[in-house]
Amino acid sequence: MNPKINNWSGKRVWLVGASAGIGAALAHALAAQGARLALSSRKRASLEALDIQGALLLPCDSTQAETLTAARDALVAEWGGVDLVVYMAGGYEPMQADTLDVAVLEQVVDVNFHGAVRLTAAAMPALKAGGGIALVASVAGYQGLPKSLAYGSGKAALIHFAECLYIDLTDKGIGVWVINPGFVSTRLTAKNDFKMPALITPEQAAKDIMDGLASGGFEIHFPKRFTRVLKLLSLLPYRLYFPLVKRMTGA
Repeated sequence: MNPKINNWSGKRVWLVGASAGIGAALAHALAAQGARLALSSRKRASLEALDIQGALLLPCDSTQAETLTAARDALVAEWGGVDLVVYMAGGYEPMQADTLDVAVLEQVVDVNFHGAVRLTAAAMPALKAGGGIALVASVAGYQGLPKSLAYGSGKAALIHFAECLYIDLTDKGIGVWVINPGFVSTRLTAKNDFKMPALITPEQAAKDIMDGLASGGFEIHFPKRFTRVLKLLSLLPYRLYFPLVKRMTGA
Protein backbone atom coordinates (compact mmCIF):
# COMPACT_ATOMS: atom_id res chain seq x y z
CA MET A 1 0.00 0.00 0.00
CA ASN A 2 2.95 2.33 0.68
CA PRO A 3 6.62 2.47 -0.27
CA LYS A 4 8.55 0.01 1.89
CA ILE A 5 11.38 1.75 3.71
CA ASN A 6 13.93 -0.93 4.60
CA ASN A 7 17.20 0.92 4.07
CA TRP A 8 17.58 4.18 5.97
CA SER A 9 21.10 5.00 4.84
CA GLY A 10 21.03 8.52 3.39
CA LYS A 11 17.23 8.84 3.71
CA ARG A 12 16.24 12.45 4.39
CA VAL A 13 13.80 12.45 7.30
CA TRP A 14 12.11 15.44 8.92
CA LEU A 15 10.77 14.73 12.42
CA VAL A 16 8.44 17.33 13.92
CA GLY A 17 8.05 16.82 17.66
CA ALA A 18 11.47 15.22 18.05
CA SER A 19 12.60 16.60 21.40
CA ALA A 20 11.14 14.02 23.79
CA GLY A 21 9.27 10.75 24.13
CA ILE A 22 8.65 8.71 20.99
CA GLY A 23 10.05 11.49 18.80
CA ALA A 24 13.41 11.52 20.55
CA ALA A 25 13.61 7.72 20.56
CA LEU A 26 12.81 7.57 16.85
CA ALA A 27 15.42 10.23 16.09
CA HIS A 28 18.13 8.19 17.82
CA ALA A 29 16.98 4.96 16.16
CA LEU A 30 17.01 6.51 12.68
CA ALA A 31 20.39 8.14 13.26
CA ALA A 32 21.78 4.72 14.20
CA GLN A 33 20.55 3.39 10.85
CA GLY A 34 22.26 6.15 8.86
CA ALA A 35 19.32 8.44 8.13
CA ARG A 36 19.89 12.16 7.52
CA LEU A 37 17.76 13.95 10.07
CA ALA A 38 16.04 17.30 10.29
CA LEU A 39 14.71 17.73 13.83
CA SER A 40 12.01 20.16 14.89
CA SER A 41 10.40 21.22 18.15
CA ARG A 42 9.62 24.57 19.71
CA LYS A 43 12.94 24.97 21.56
CA ARG A 44 16.34 24.64 19.92
CA ALA A 45 17.96 23.74 23.26
CA SER A 46 15.83 20.61 23.54
CA LEU A 47 16.97 19.54 20.07
CA GLU A 48 20.61 20.22 20.89
CA ALA A 49 20.22 18.06 24.00
CA LEU A 50 19.54 15.05 21.77
CA ASP A 51 23.20 15.26 20.71
CA ILE A 52 22.67 13.74 17.27
CA GLN A 53 25.69 14.53 15.15
CA GLY A 54 24.98 16.02 11.72
CA ALA A 55 21.29 16.61 12.38
CA LEU A 56 19.72 19.72 10.88
CA LEU A 57 18.02 21.59 13.73
CA LEU A 58 14.89 23.46 12.67
CA PRO A 59 12.98 24.92 15.63
CA CYS A 60 9.34 25.63 14.79
CA ASP A 61 5.89 25.61 16.34
CA SER A 62 3.15 23.47 14.81
CA THR A 63 0.53 25.98 15.97
CA GLN A 64 2.13 28.64 13.74
CA ALA A 65 2.02 27.77 10.04
CA GLU A 66 4.65 30.32 9.04
CA THR A 67 7.29 28.65 11.21
CA LEU A 68 6.64 25.29 9.54
CA THR A 69 6.95 26.86 6.11
CA ALA A 70 10.21 28.52 7.10
CA ALA A 71 11.56 25.21 8.40
CA ARG A 72 10.58 23.47 5.15
CA ASP A 73 12.30 26.16 3.10
CA ALA A 74 15.48 25.79 5.15
CA LEU A 75 15.35 22.02 4.77
CA VAL A 76 14.86 22.14 1.00
CA ALA A 77 17.63 24.71 0.65
CA GLU A 78 19.98 22.40 2.57
CA TRP A 79 18.94 19.01 1.16
CA GLY A 80 17.09 19.73 -2.07
CA GLY A 81 14.09 17.72 -0.86
CA VAL A 82 12.87 15.28 1.78
CA ASP A 83 12.03 11.57 1.69
CA LEU A 84 9.88 11.20 4.80
CA VAL A 85 8.09 13.68 7.06
CA VAL A 86 6.84 12.49 10.46
CA TYR A 87 4.47 14.49 12.66
CA MET A 88 4.93 13.49 16.29
CA ALA A 89 4.04 16.66 18.20
CA GLY A 90 1.20 16.11 20.63
CA GLY A 91 -0.68 17.38 23.64
CA TYR A 92 -2.82 15.59 26.20
CA GLU A 93 -5.11 16.59 29.02
CA PRO A 94 -7.48 14.08 30.65
CA MET A 95 -10.98 15.46 30.26
CA GLN A 96 -14.55 14.35 30.91
CA ALA A 97 -17.93 16.01 30.42
CA ASP A 98 -18.06 17.39 33.95
CA THR A 99 -14.59 18.95 33.54
CA LEU A 100 -15.10 20.19 29.98
CA ASP A 101 -12.86 23.20 29.37
CA VAL A 102 -13.35 24.55 25.88
CA ALA A 103 -10.10 26.53 25.83
CA VAL A 104 -8.02 23.53 26.91
CA LEU A 105 -9.81 21.25 24.46
CA GLU A 106 -9.12 23.66 21.63
CA GLN A 107 -5.42 23.80 22.56
CA VAL A 108 -5.13 20.00 22.58
CA VAL A 109 -6.94 19.63 19.26
CA ASP A 110 -4.89 22.45 17.76
CA VAL A 111 -1.63 20.61 18.43
CA ASN A 112 -2.84 17.08 17.74
CA PHE A 113 -4.93 17.72 14.63
CA HIS A 114 -4.53 21.22 13.21
CA GLY A 115 -0.75 21.06 13.71
CA ALA A 116 -0.62 17.90 11.59
CA VAL A 117 -2.72 19.60 8.92
CA ARG A 118 -0.42 22.62 8.92
CA LEU A 119 2.65 20.42 8.57
CA THR A 120 1.05 18.48 5.72
CA ALA A 121 0.32 21.70 3.87
CA ALA A 122 3.89 22.88 4.39
CA ALA A 123 5.43 19.55 3.40
CA MET A 124 3.35 18.81 0.28
CA PRO A 125 5.46 20.85 -2.19
CA ALA A 126 8.56 18.91 -1.09
CA LEU A 127 7.07 15.39 -1.24
CA LYS A 128 7.89 13.22 -4.24
CA ALA A 129 7.03 9.71 -5.40
CA GLY A 130 8.79 7.11 -3.26
CA GLY A 131 8.60 9.27 -0.14
CA GLY A 132 5.74 10.36 2.03
CA ILE A 133 4.32 11.58 5.31
CA ALA A 134 3.55 9.75 8.56
CA LEU A 135 1.13 11.16 11.13
CA VAL A 136 1.10 9.98 14.74
CA ALA A 137 -2.49 9.63 15.95
CA SER A 138 -3.55 7.18 18.68
CA VAL A 139 -5.74 4.18 19.40
CA ALA A 140 -7.75 6.71 21.44
CA GLY A 141 -9.06 7.84 18.07
CA TYR A 142 -10.70 4.49 17.30
CA GLN A 143 -13.75 5.03 19.50
CA GLY A 144 -14.85 6.91 22.59
CA LEU A 145 -12.88 6.19 25.77
CA PRO A 146 -13.03 7.59 29.33
CA LYS A 147 -11.20 10.89 29.96
CA SER A 148 -10.49 11.20 26.22
CA LEU A 149 -12.92 13.98 25.38
CA ALA A 150 -10.19 16.33 24.13
CA TYR A 151 -7.39 13.94 23.16
CA GLY A 152 -9.44 11.25 21.43
CA SER A 153 -11.50 13.74 19.43
CA GLY A 154 -8.43 15.29 17.81
CA LYS A 155 -6.83 11.92 17.16
CA ALA A 156 -10.01 10.58 15.56
CA ALA A 157 -9.99 13.57 13.22
CA LEU A 158 -6.32 12.91 12.42
CA ILE A 159 -7.00 9.27 11.50
CA HIS A 160 -9.75 10.40 9.14
CA PHE A 161 -7.48 13.07 7.66
CA ALA A 162 -4.74 10.49 7.03
CA GLU A 163 -7.22 8.15 5.34
CA CYS A 164 -8.30 10.93 2.98
CA LEU A 165 -4.67 11.85 2.28
CA TYR A 166 -3.89 8.25 1.36
CA ILE A 167 -6.76 8.15 -1.13
CA ASP A 168 -5.53 11.38 -2.73
CA LEU A 169 -1.81 10.59 -2.85
CA THR A 170 -1.45 6.86 -3.44
CA ASP A 171 -1.72 7.16 -7.23
CA LYS A 172 1.10 9.71 -7.13
CA GLY A 173 3.41 7.20 -5.44
CA ILE A 174 3.52 9.28 -2.24
CA GLY A 175 3.16 7.24 0.92
CA VAL A 176 0.83 8.11 3.77
CA TRP A 177 1.06 6.32 7.11
CA VAL A 178 -1.08 6.70 10.22
CA ILE A 179 0.66 5.64 13.43
CA ASN A 180 -1.65 4.58 16.27
CA PRO A 181 0.26 3.81 19.48
CA GLY A 182 -1.28 2.36 22.59
CA PHE A 183 0.13 3.42 25.94
CA VAL A 184 3.75 4.60 25.77
CA SER A 185 5.65 5.78 28.85
CA THR A 186 6.10 9.53 28.19
CA ARG A 187 5.49 12.85 29.94
CA LEU A 188 1.96 12.80 28.48
CA THR A 189 0.90 9.41 29.82
CA ALA A 190 2.44 10.37 33.17
CA LYS A 191 -0.72 12.48 33.62
CA ASN A 192 -2.91 9.38 33.77
CA ASP A 193 -4.14 8.21 37.16
CA PHE A 194 -5.31 4.79 35.96
CA LYS A 195 -3.66 1.50 35.02
CA MET A 196 -2.36 1.53 31.44
CA PRO A 197 -2.43 -1.95 29.87
CA ALA A 198 0.55 -3.08 27.78
CA LEU A 199 2.58 0.06 28.58
CA ILE A 200 5.77 0.17 26.47
CA THR A 201 8.88 2.34 26.32
CA PRO A 202 9.52 5.04 23.70
CA GLU A 203 12.38 2.91 22.38
CA GLN A 204 10.04 -0.03 21.75
CA ALA A 205 7.59 2.35 20.08
CA ALA A 206 10.36 3.63 17.79
CA LYS A 207 11.24 0.07 16.78
CA ASP A 208 7.59 -0.71 16.05
CA ILE A 209 7.31 2.41 13.89
CA MET A 210 10.39 1.47 11.86
CA ASP A 211 9.08 -2.08 11.45
CA GLY A 212 5.78 -0.66 10.25
CA LEU A 213 7.45 1.64 7.73
CA ALA A 214 9.33 -1.36 6.38
CA SER A 215 6.09 -3.32 5.91
CA GLY A 216 4.43 -0.90 3.50
CA GLY A 217 1.08 -0.90 5.30
CA PHE A 218 -1.07 2.17 5.84
CA GLU A 219 -1.68 1.83 9.58
CA ILE A 220 1.09 1.18 12.08
CA HIS A 221 -0.40 0.21 15.44
CA PHE A 222 1.26 -1.18 18.54
CA PRO A 223 1.59 -3.00 20.86
CA LYS A 224 -0.48 -5.57 18.98
CA ARG A 225 -1.57 -7.40 22.15
CA PHE A 226 -3.44 -4.25 23.14
CA THR A 227 -4.41 -2.61 19.86
CA ARG A 228 -5.99 -5.77 18.47
CA VAL A 229 -8.30 -5.93 21.48
CA LEU A 230 -9.44 -2.35 20.84
CA LYS A 231 -10.01 -3.14 17.18
CA LEU A 232 -12.23 -6.05 18.14
CA LEU A 233 -14.15 -3.89 20.60
CA SER A 234 -14.77 -1.33 17.85
CA LEU A 235 -16.72 -3.98 15.92
CA LEU A 236 -19.33 -4.27 18.66
CA PRO A 237 -22.64 -2.42 18.44
CA TYR A 238 -22.79 0.62 20.71
CA ARG A 239 -25.31 -1.02 23.04
CA LEU A 240 -22.58 -3.56 23.91
CA TYR A 241 -19.50 -1.38 23.45
CA PHE A 242 -20.41 1.39 25.90
CA PRO A 243 -21.21 -0.77 28.97
CA LEU A 244 -18.26 -3.08 28.28
CA VAL A 245 -15.74 -0.22 28.09
CA LYS A 246 -17.15 1.39 31.21
CA ARG A 247 -16.88 -1.90 33.08
CA MET A 248 -13.34 -2.57 31.84
CA THR A 249 -12.07 0.89 32.76
CA GLY A 250 -14.10 1.47 35.91
CA ALA A 251 -15.56 4.66 34.40
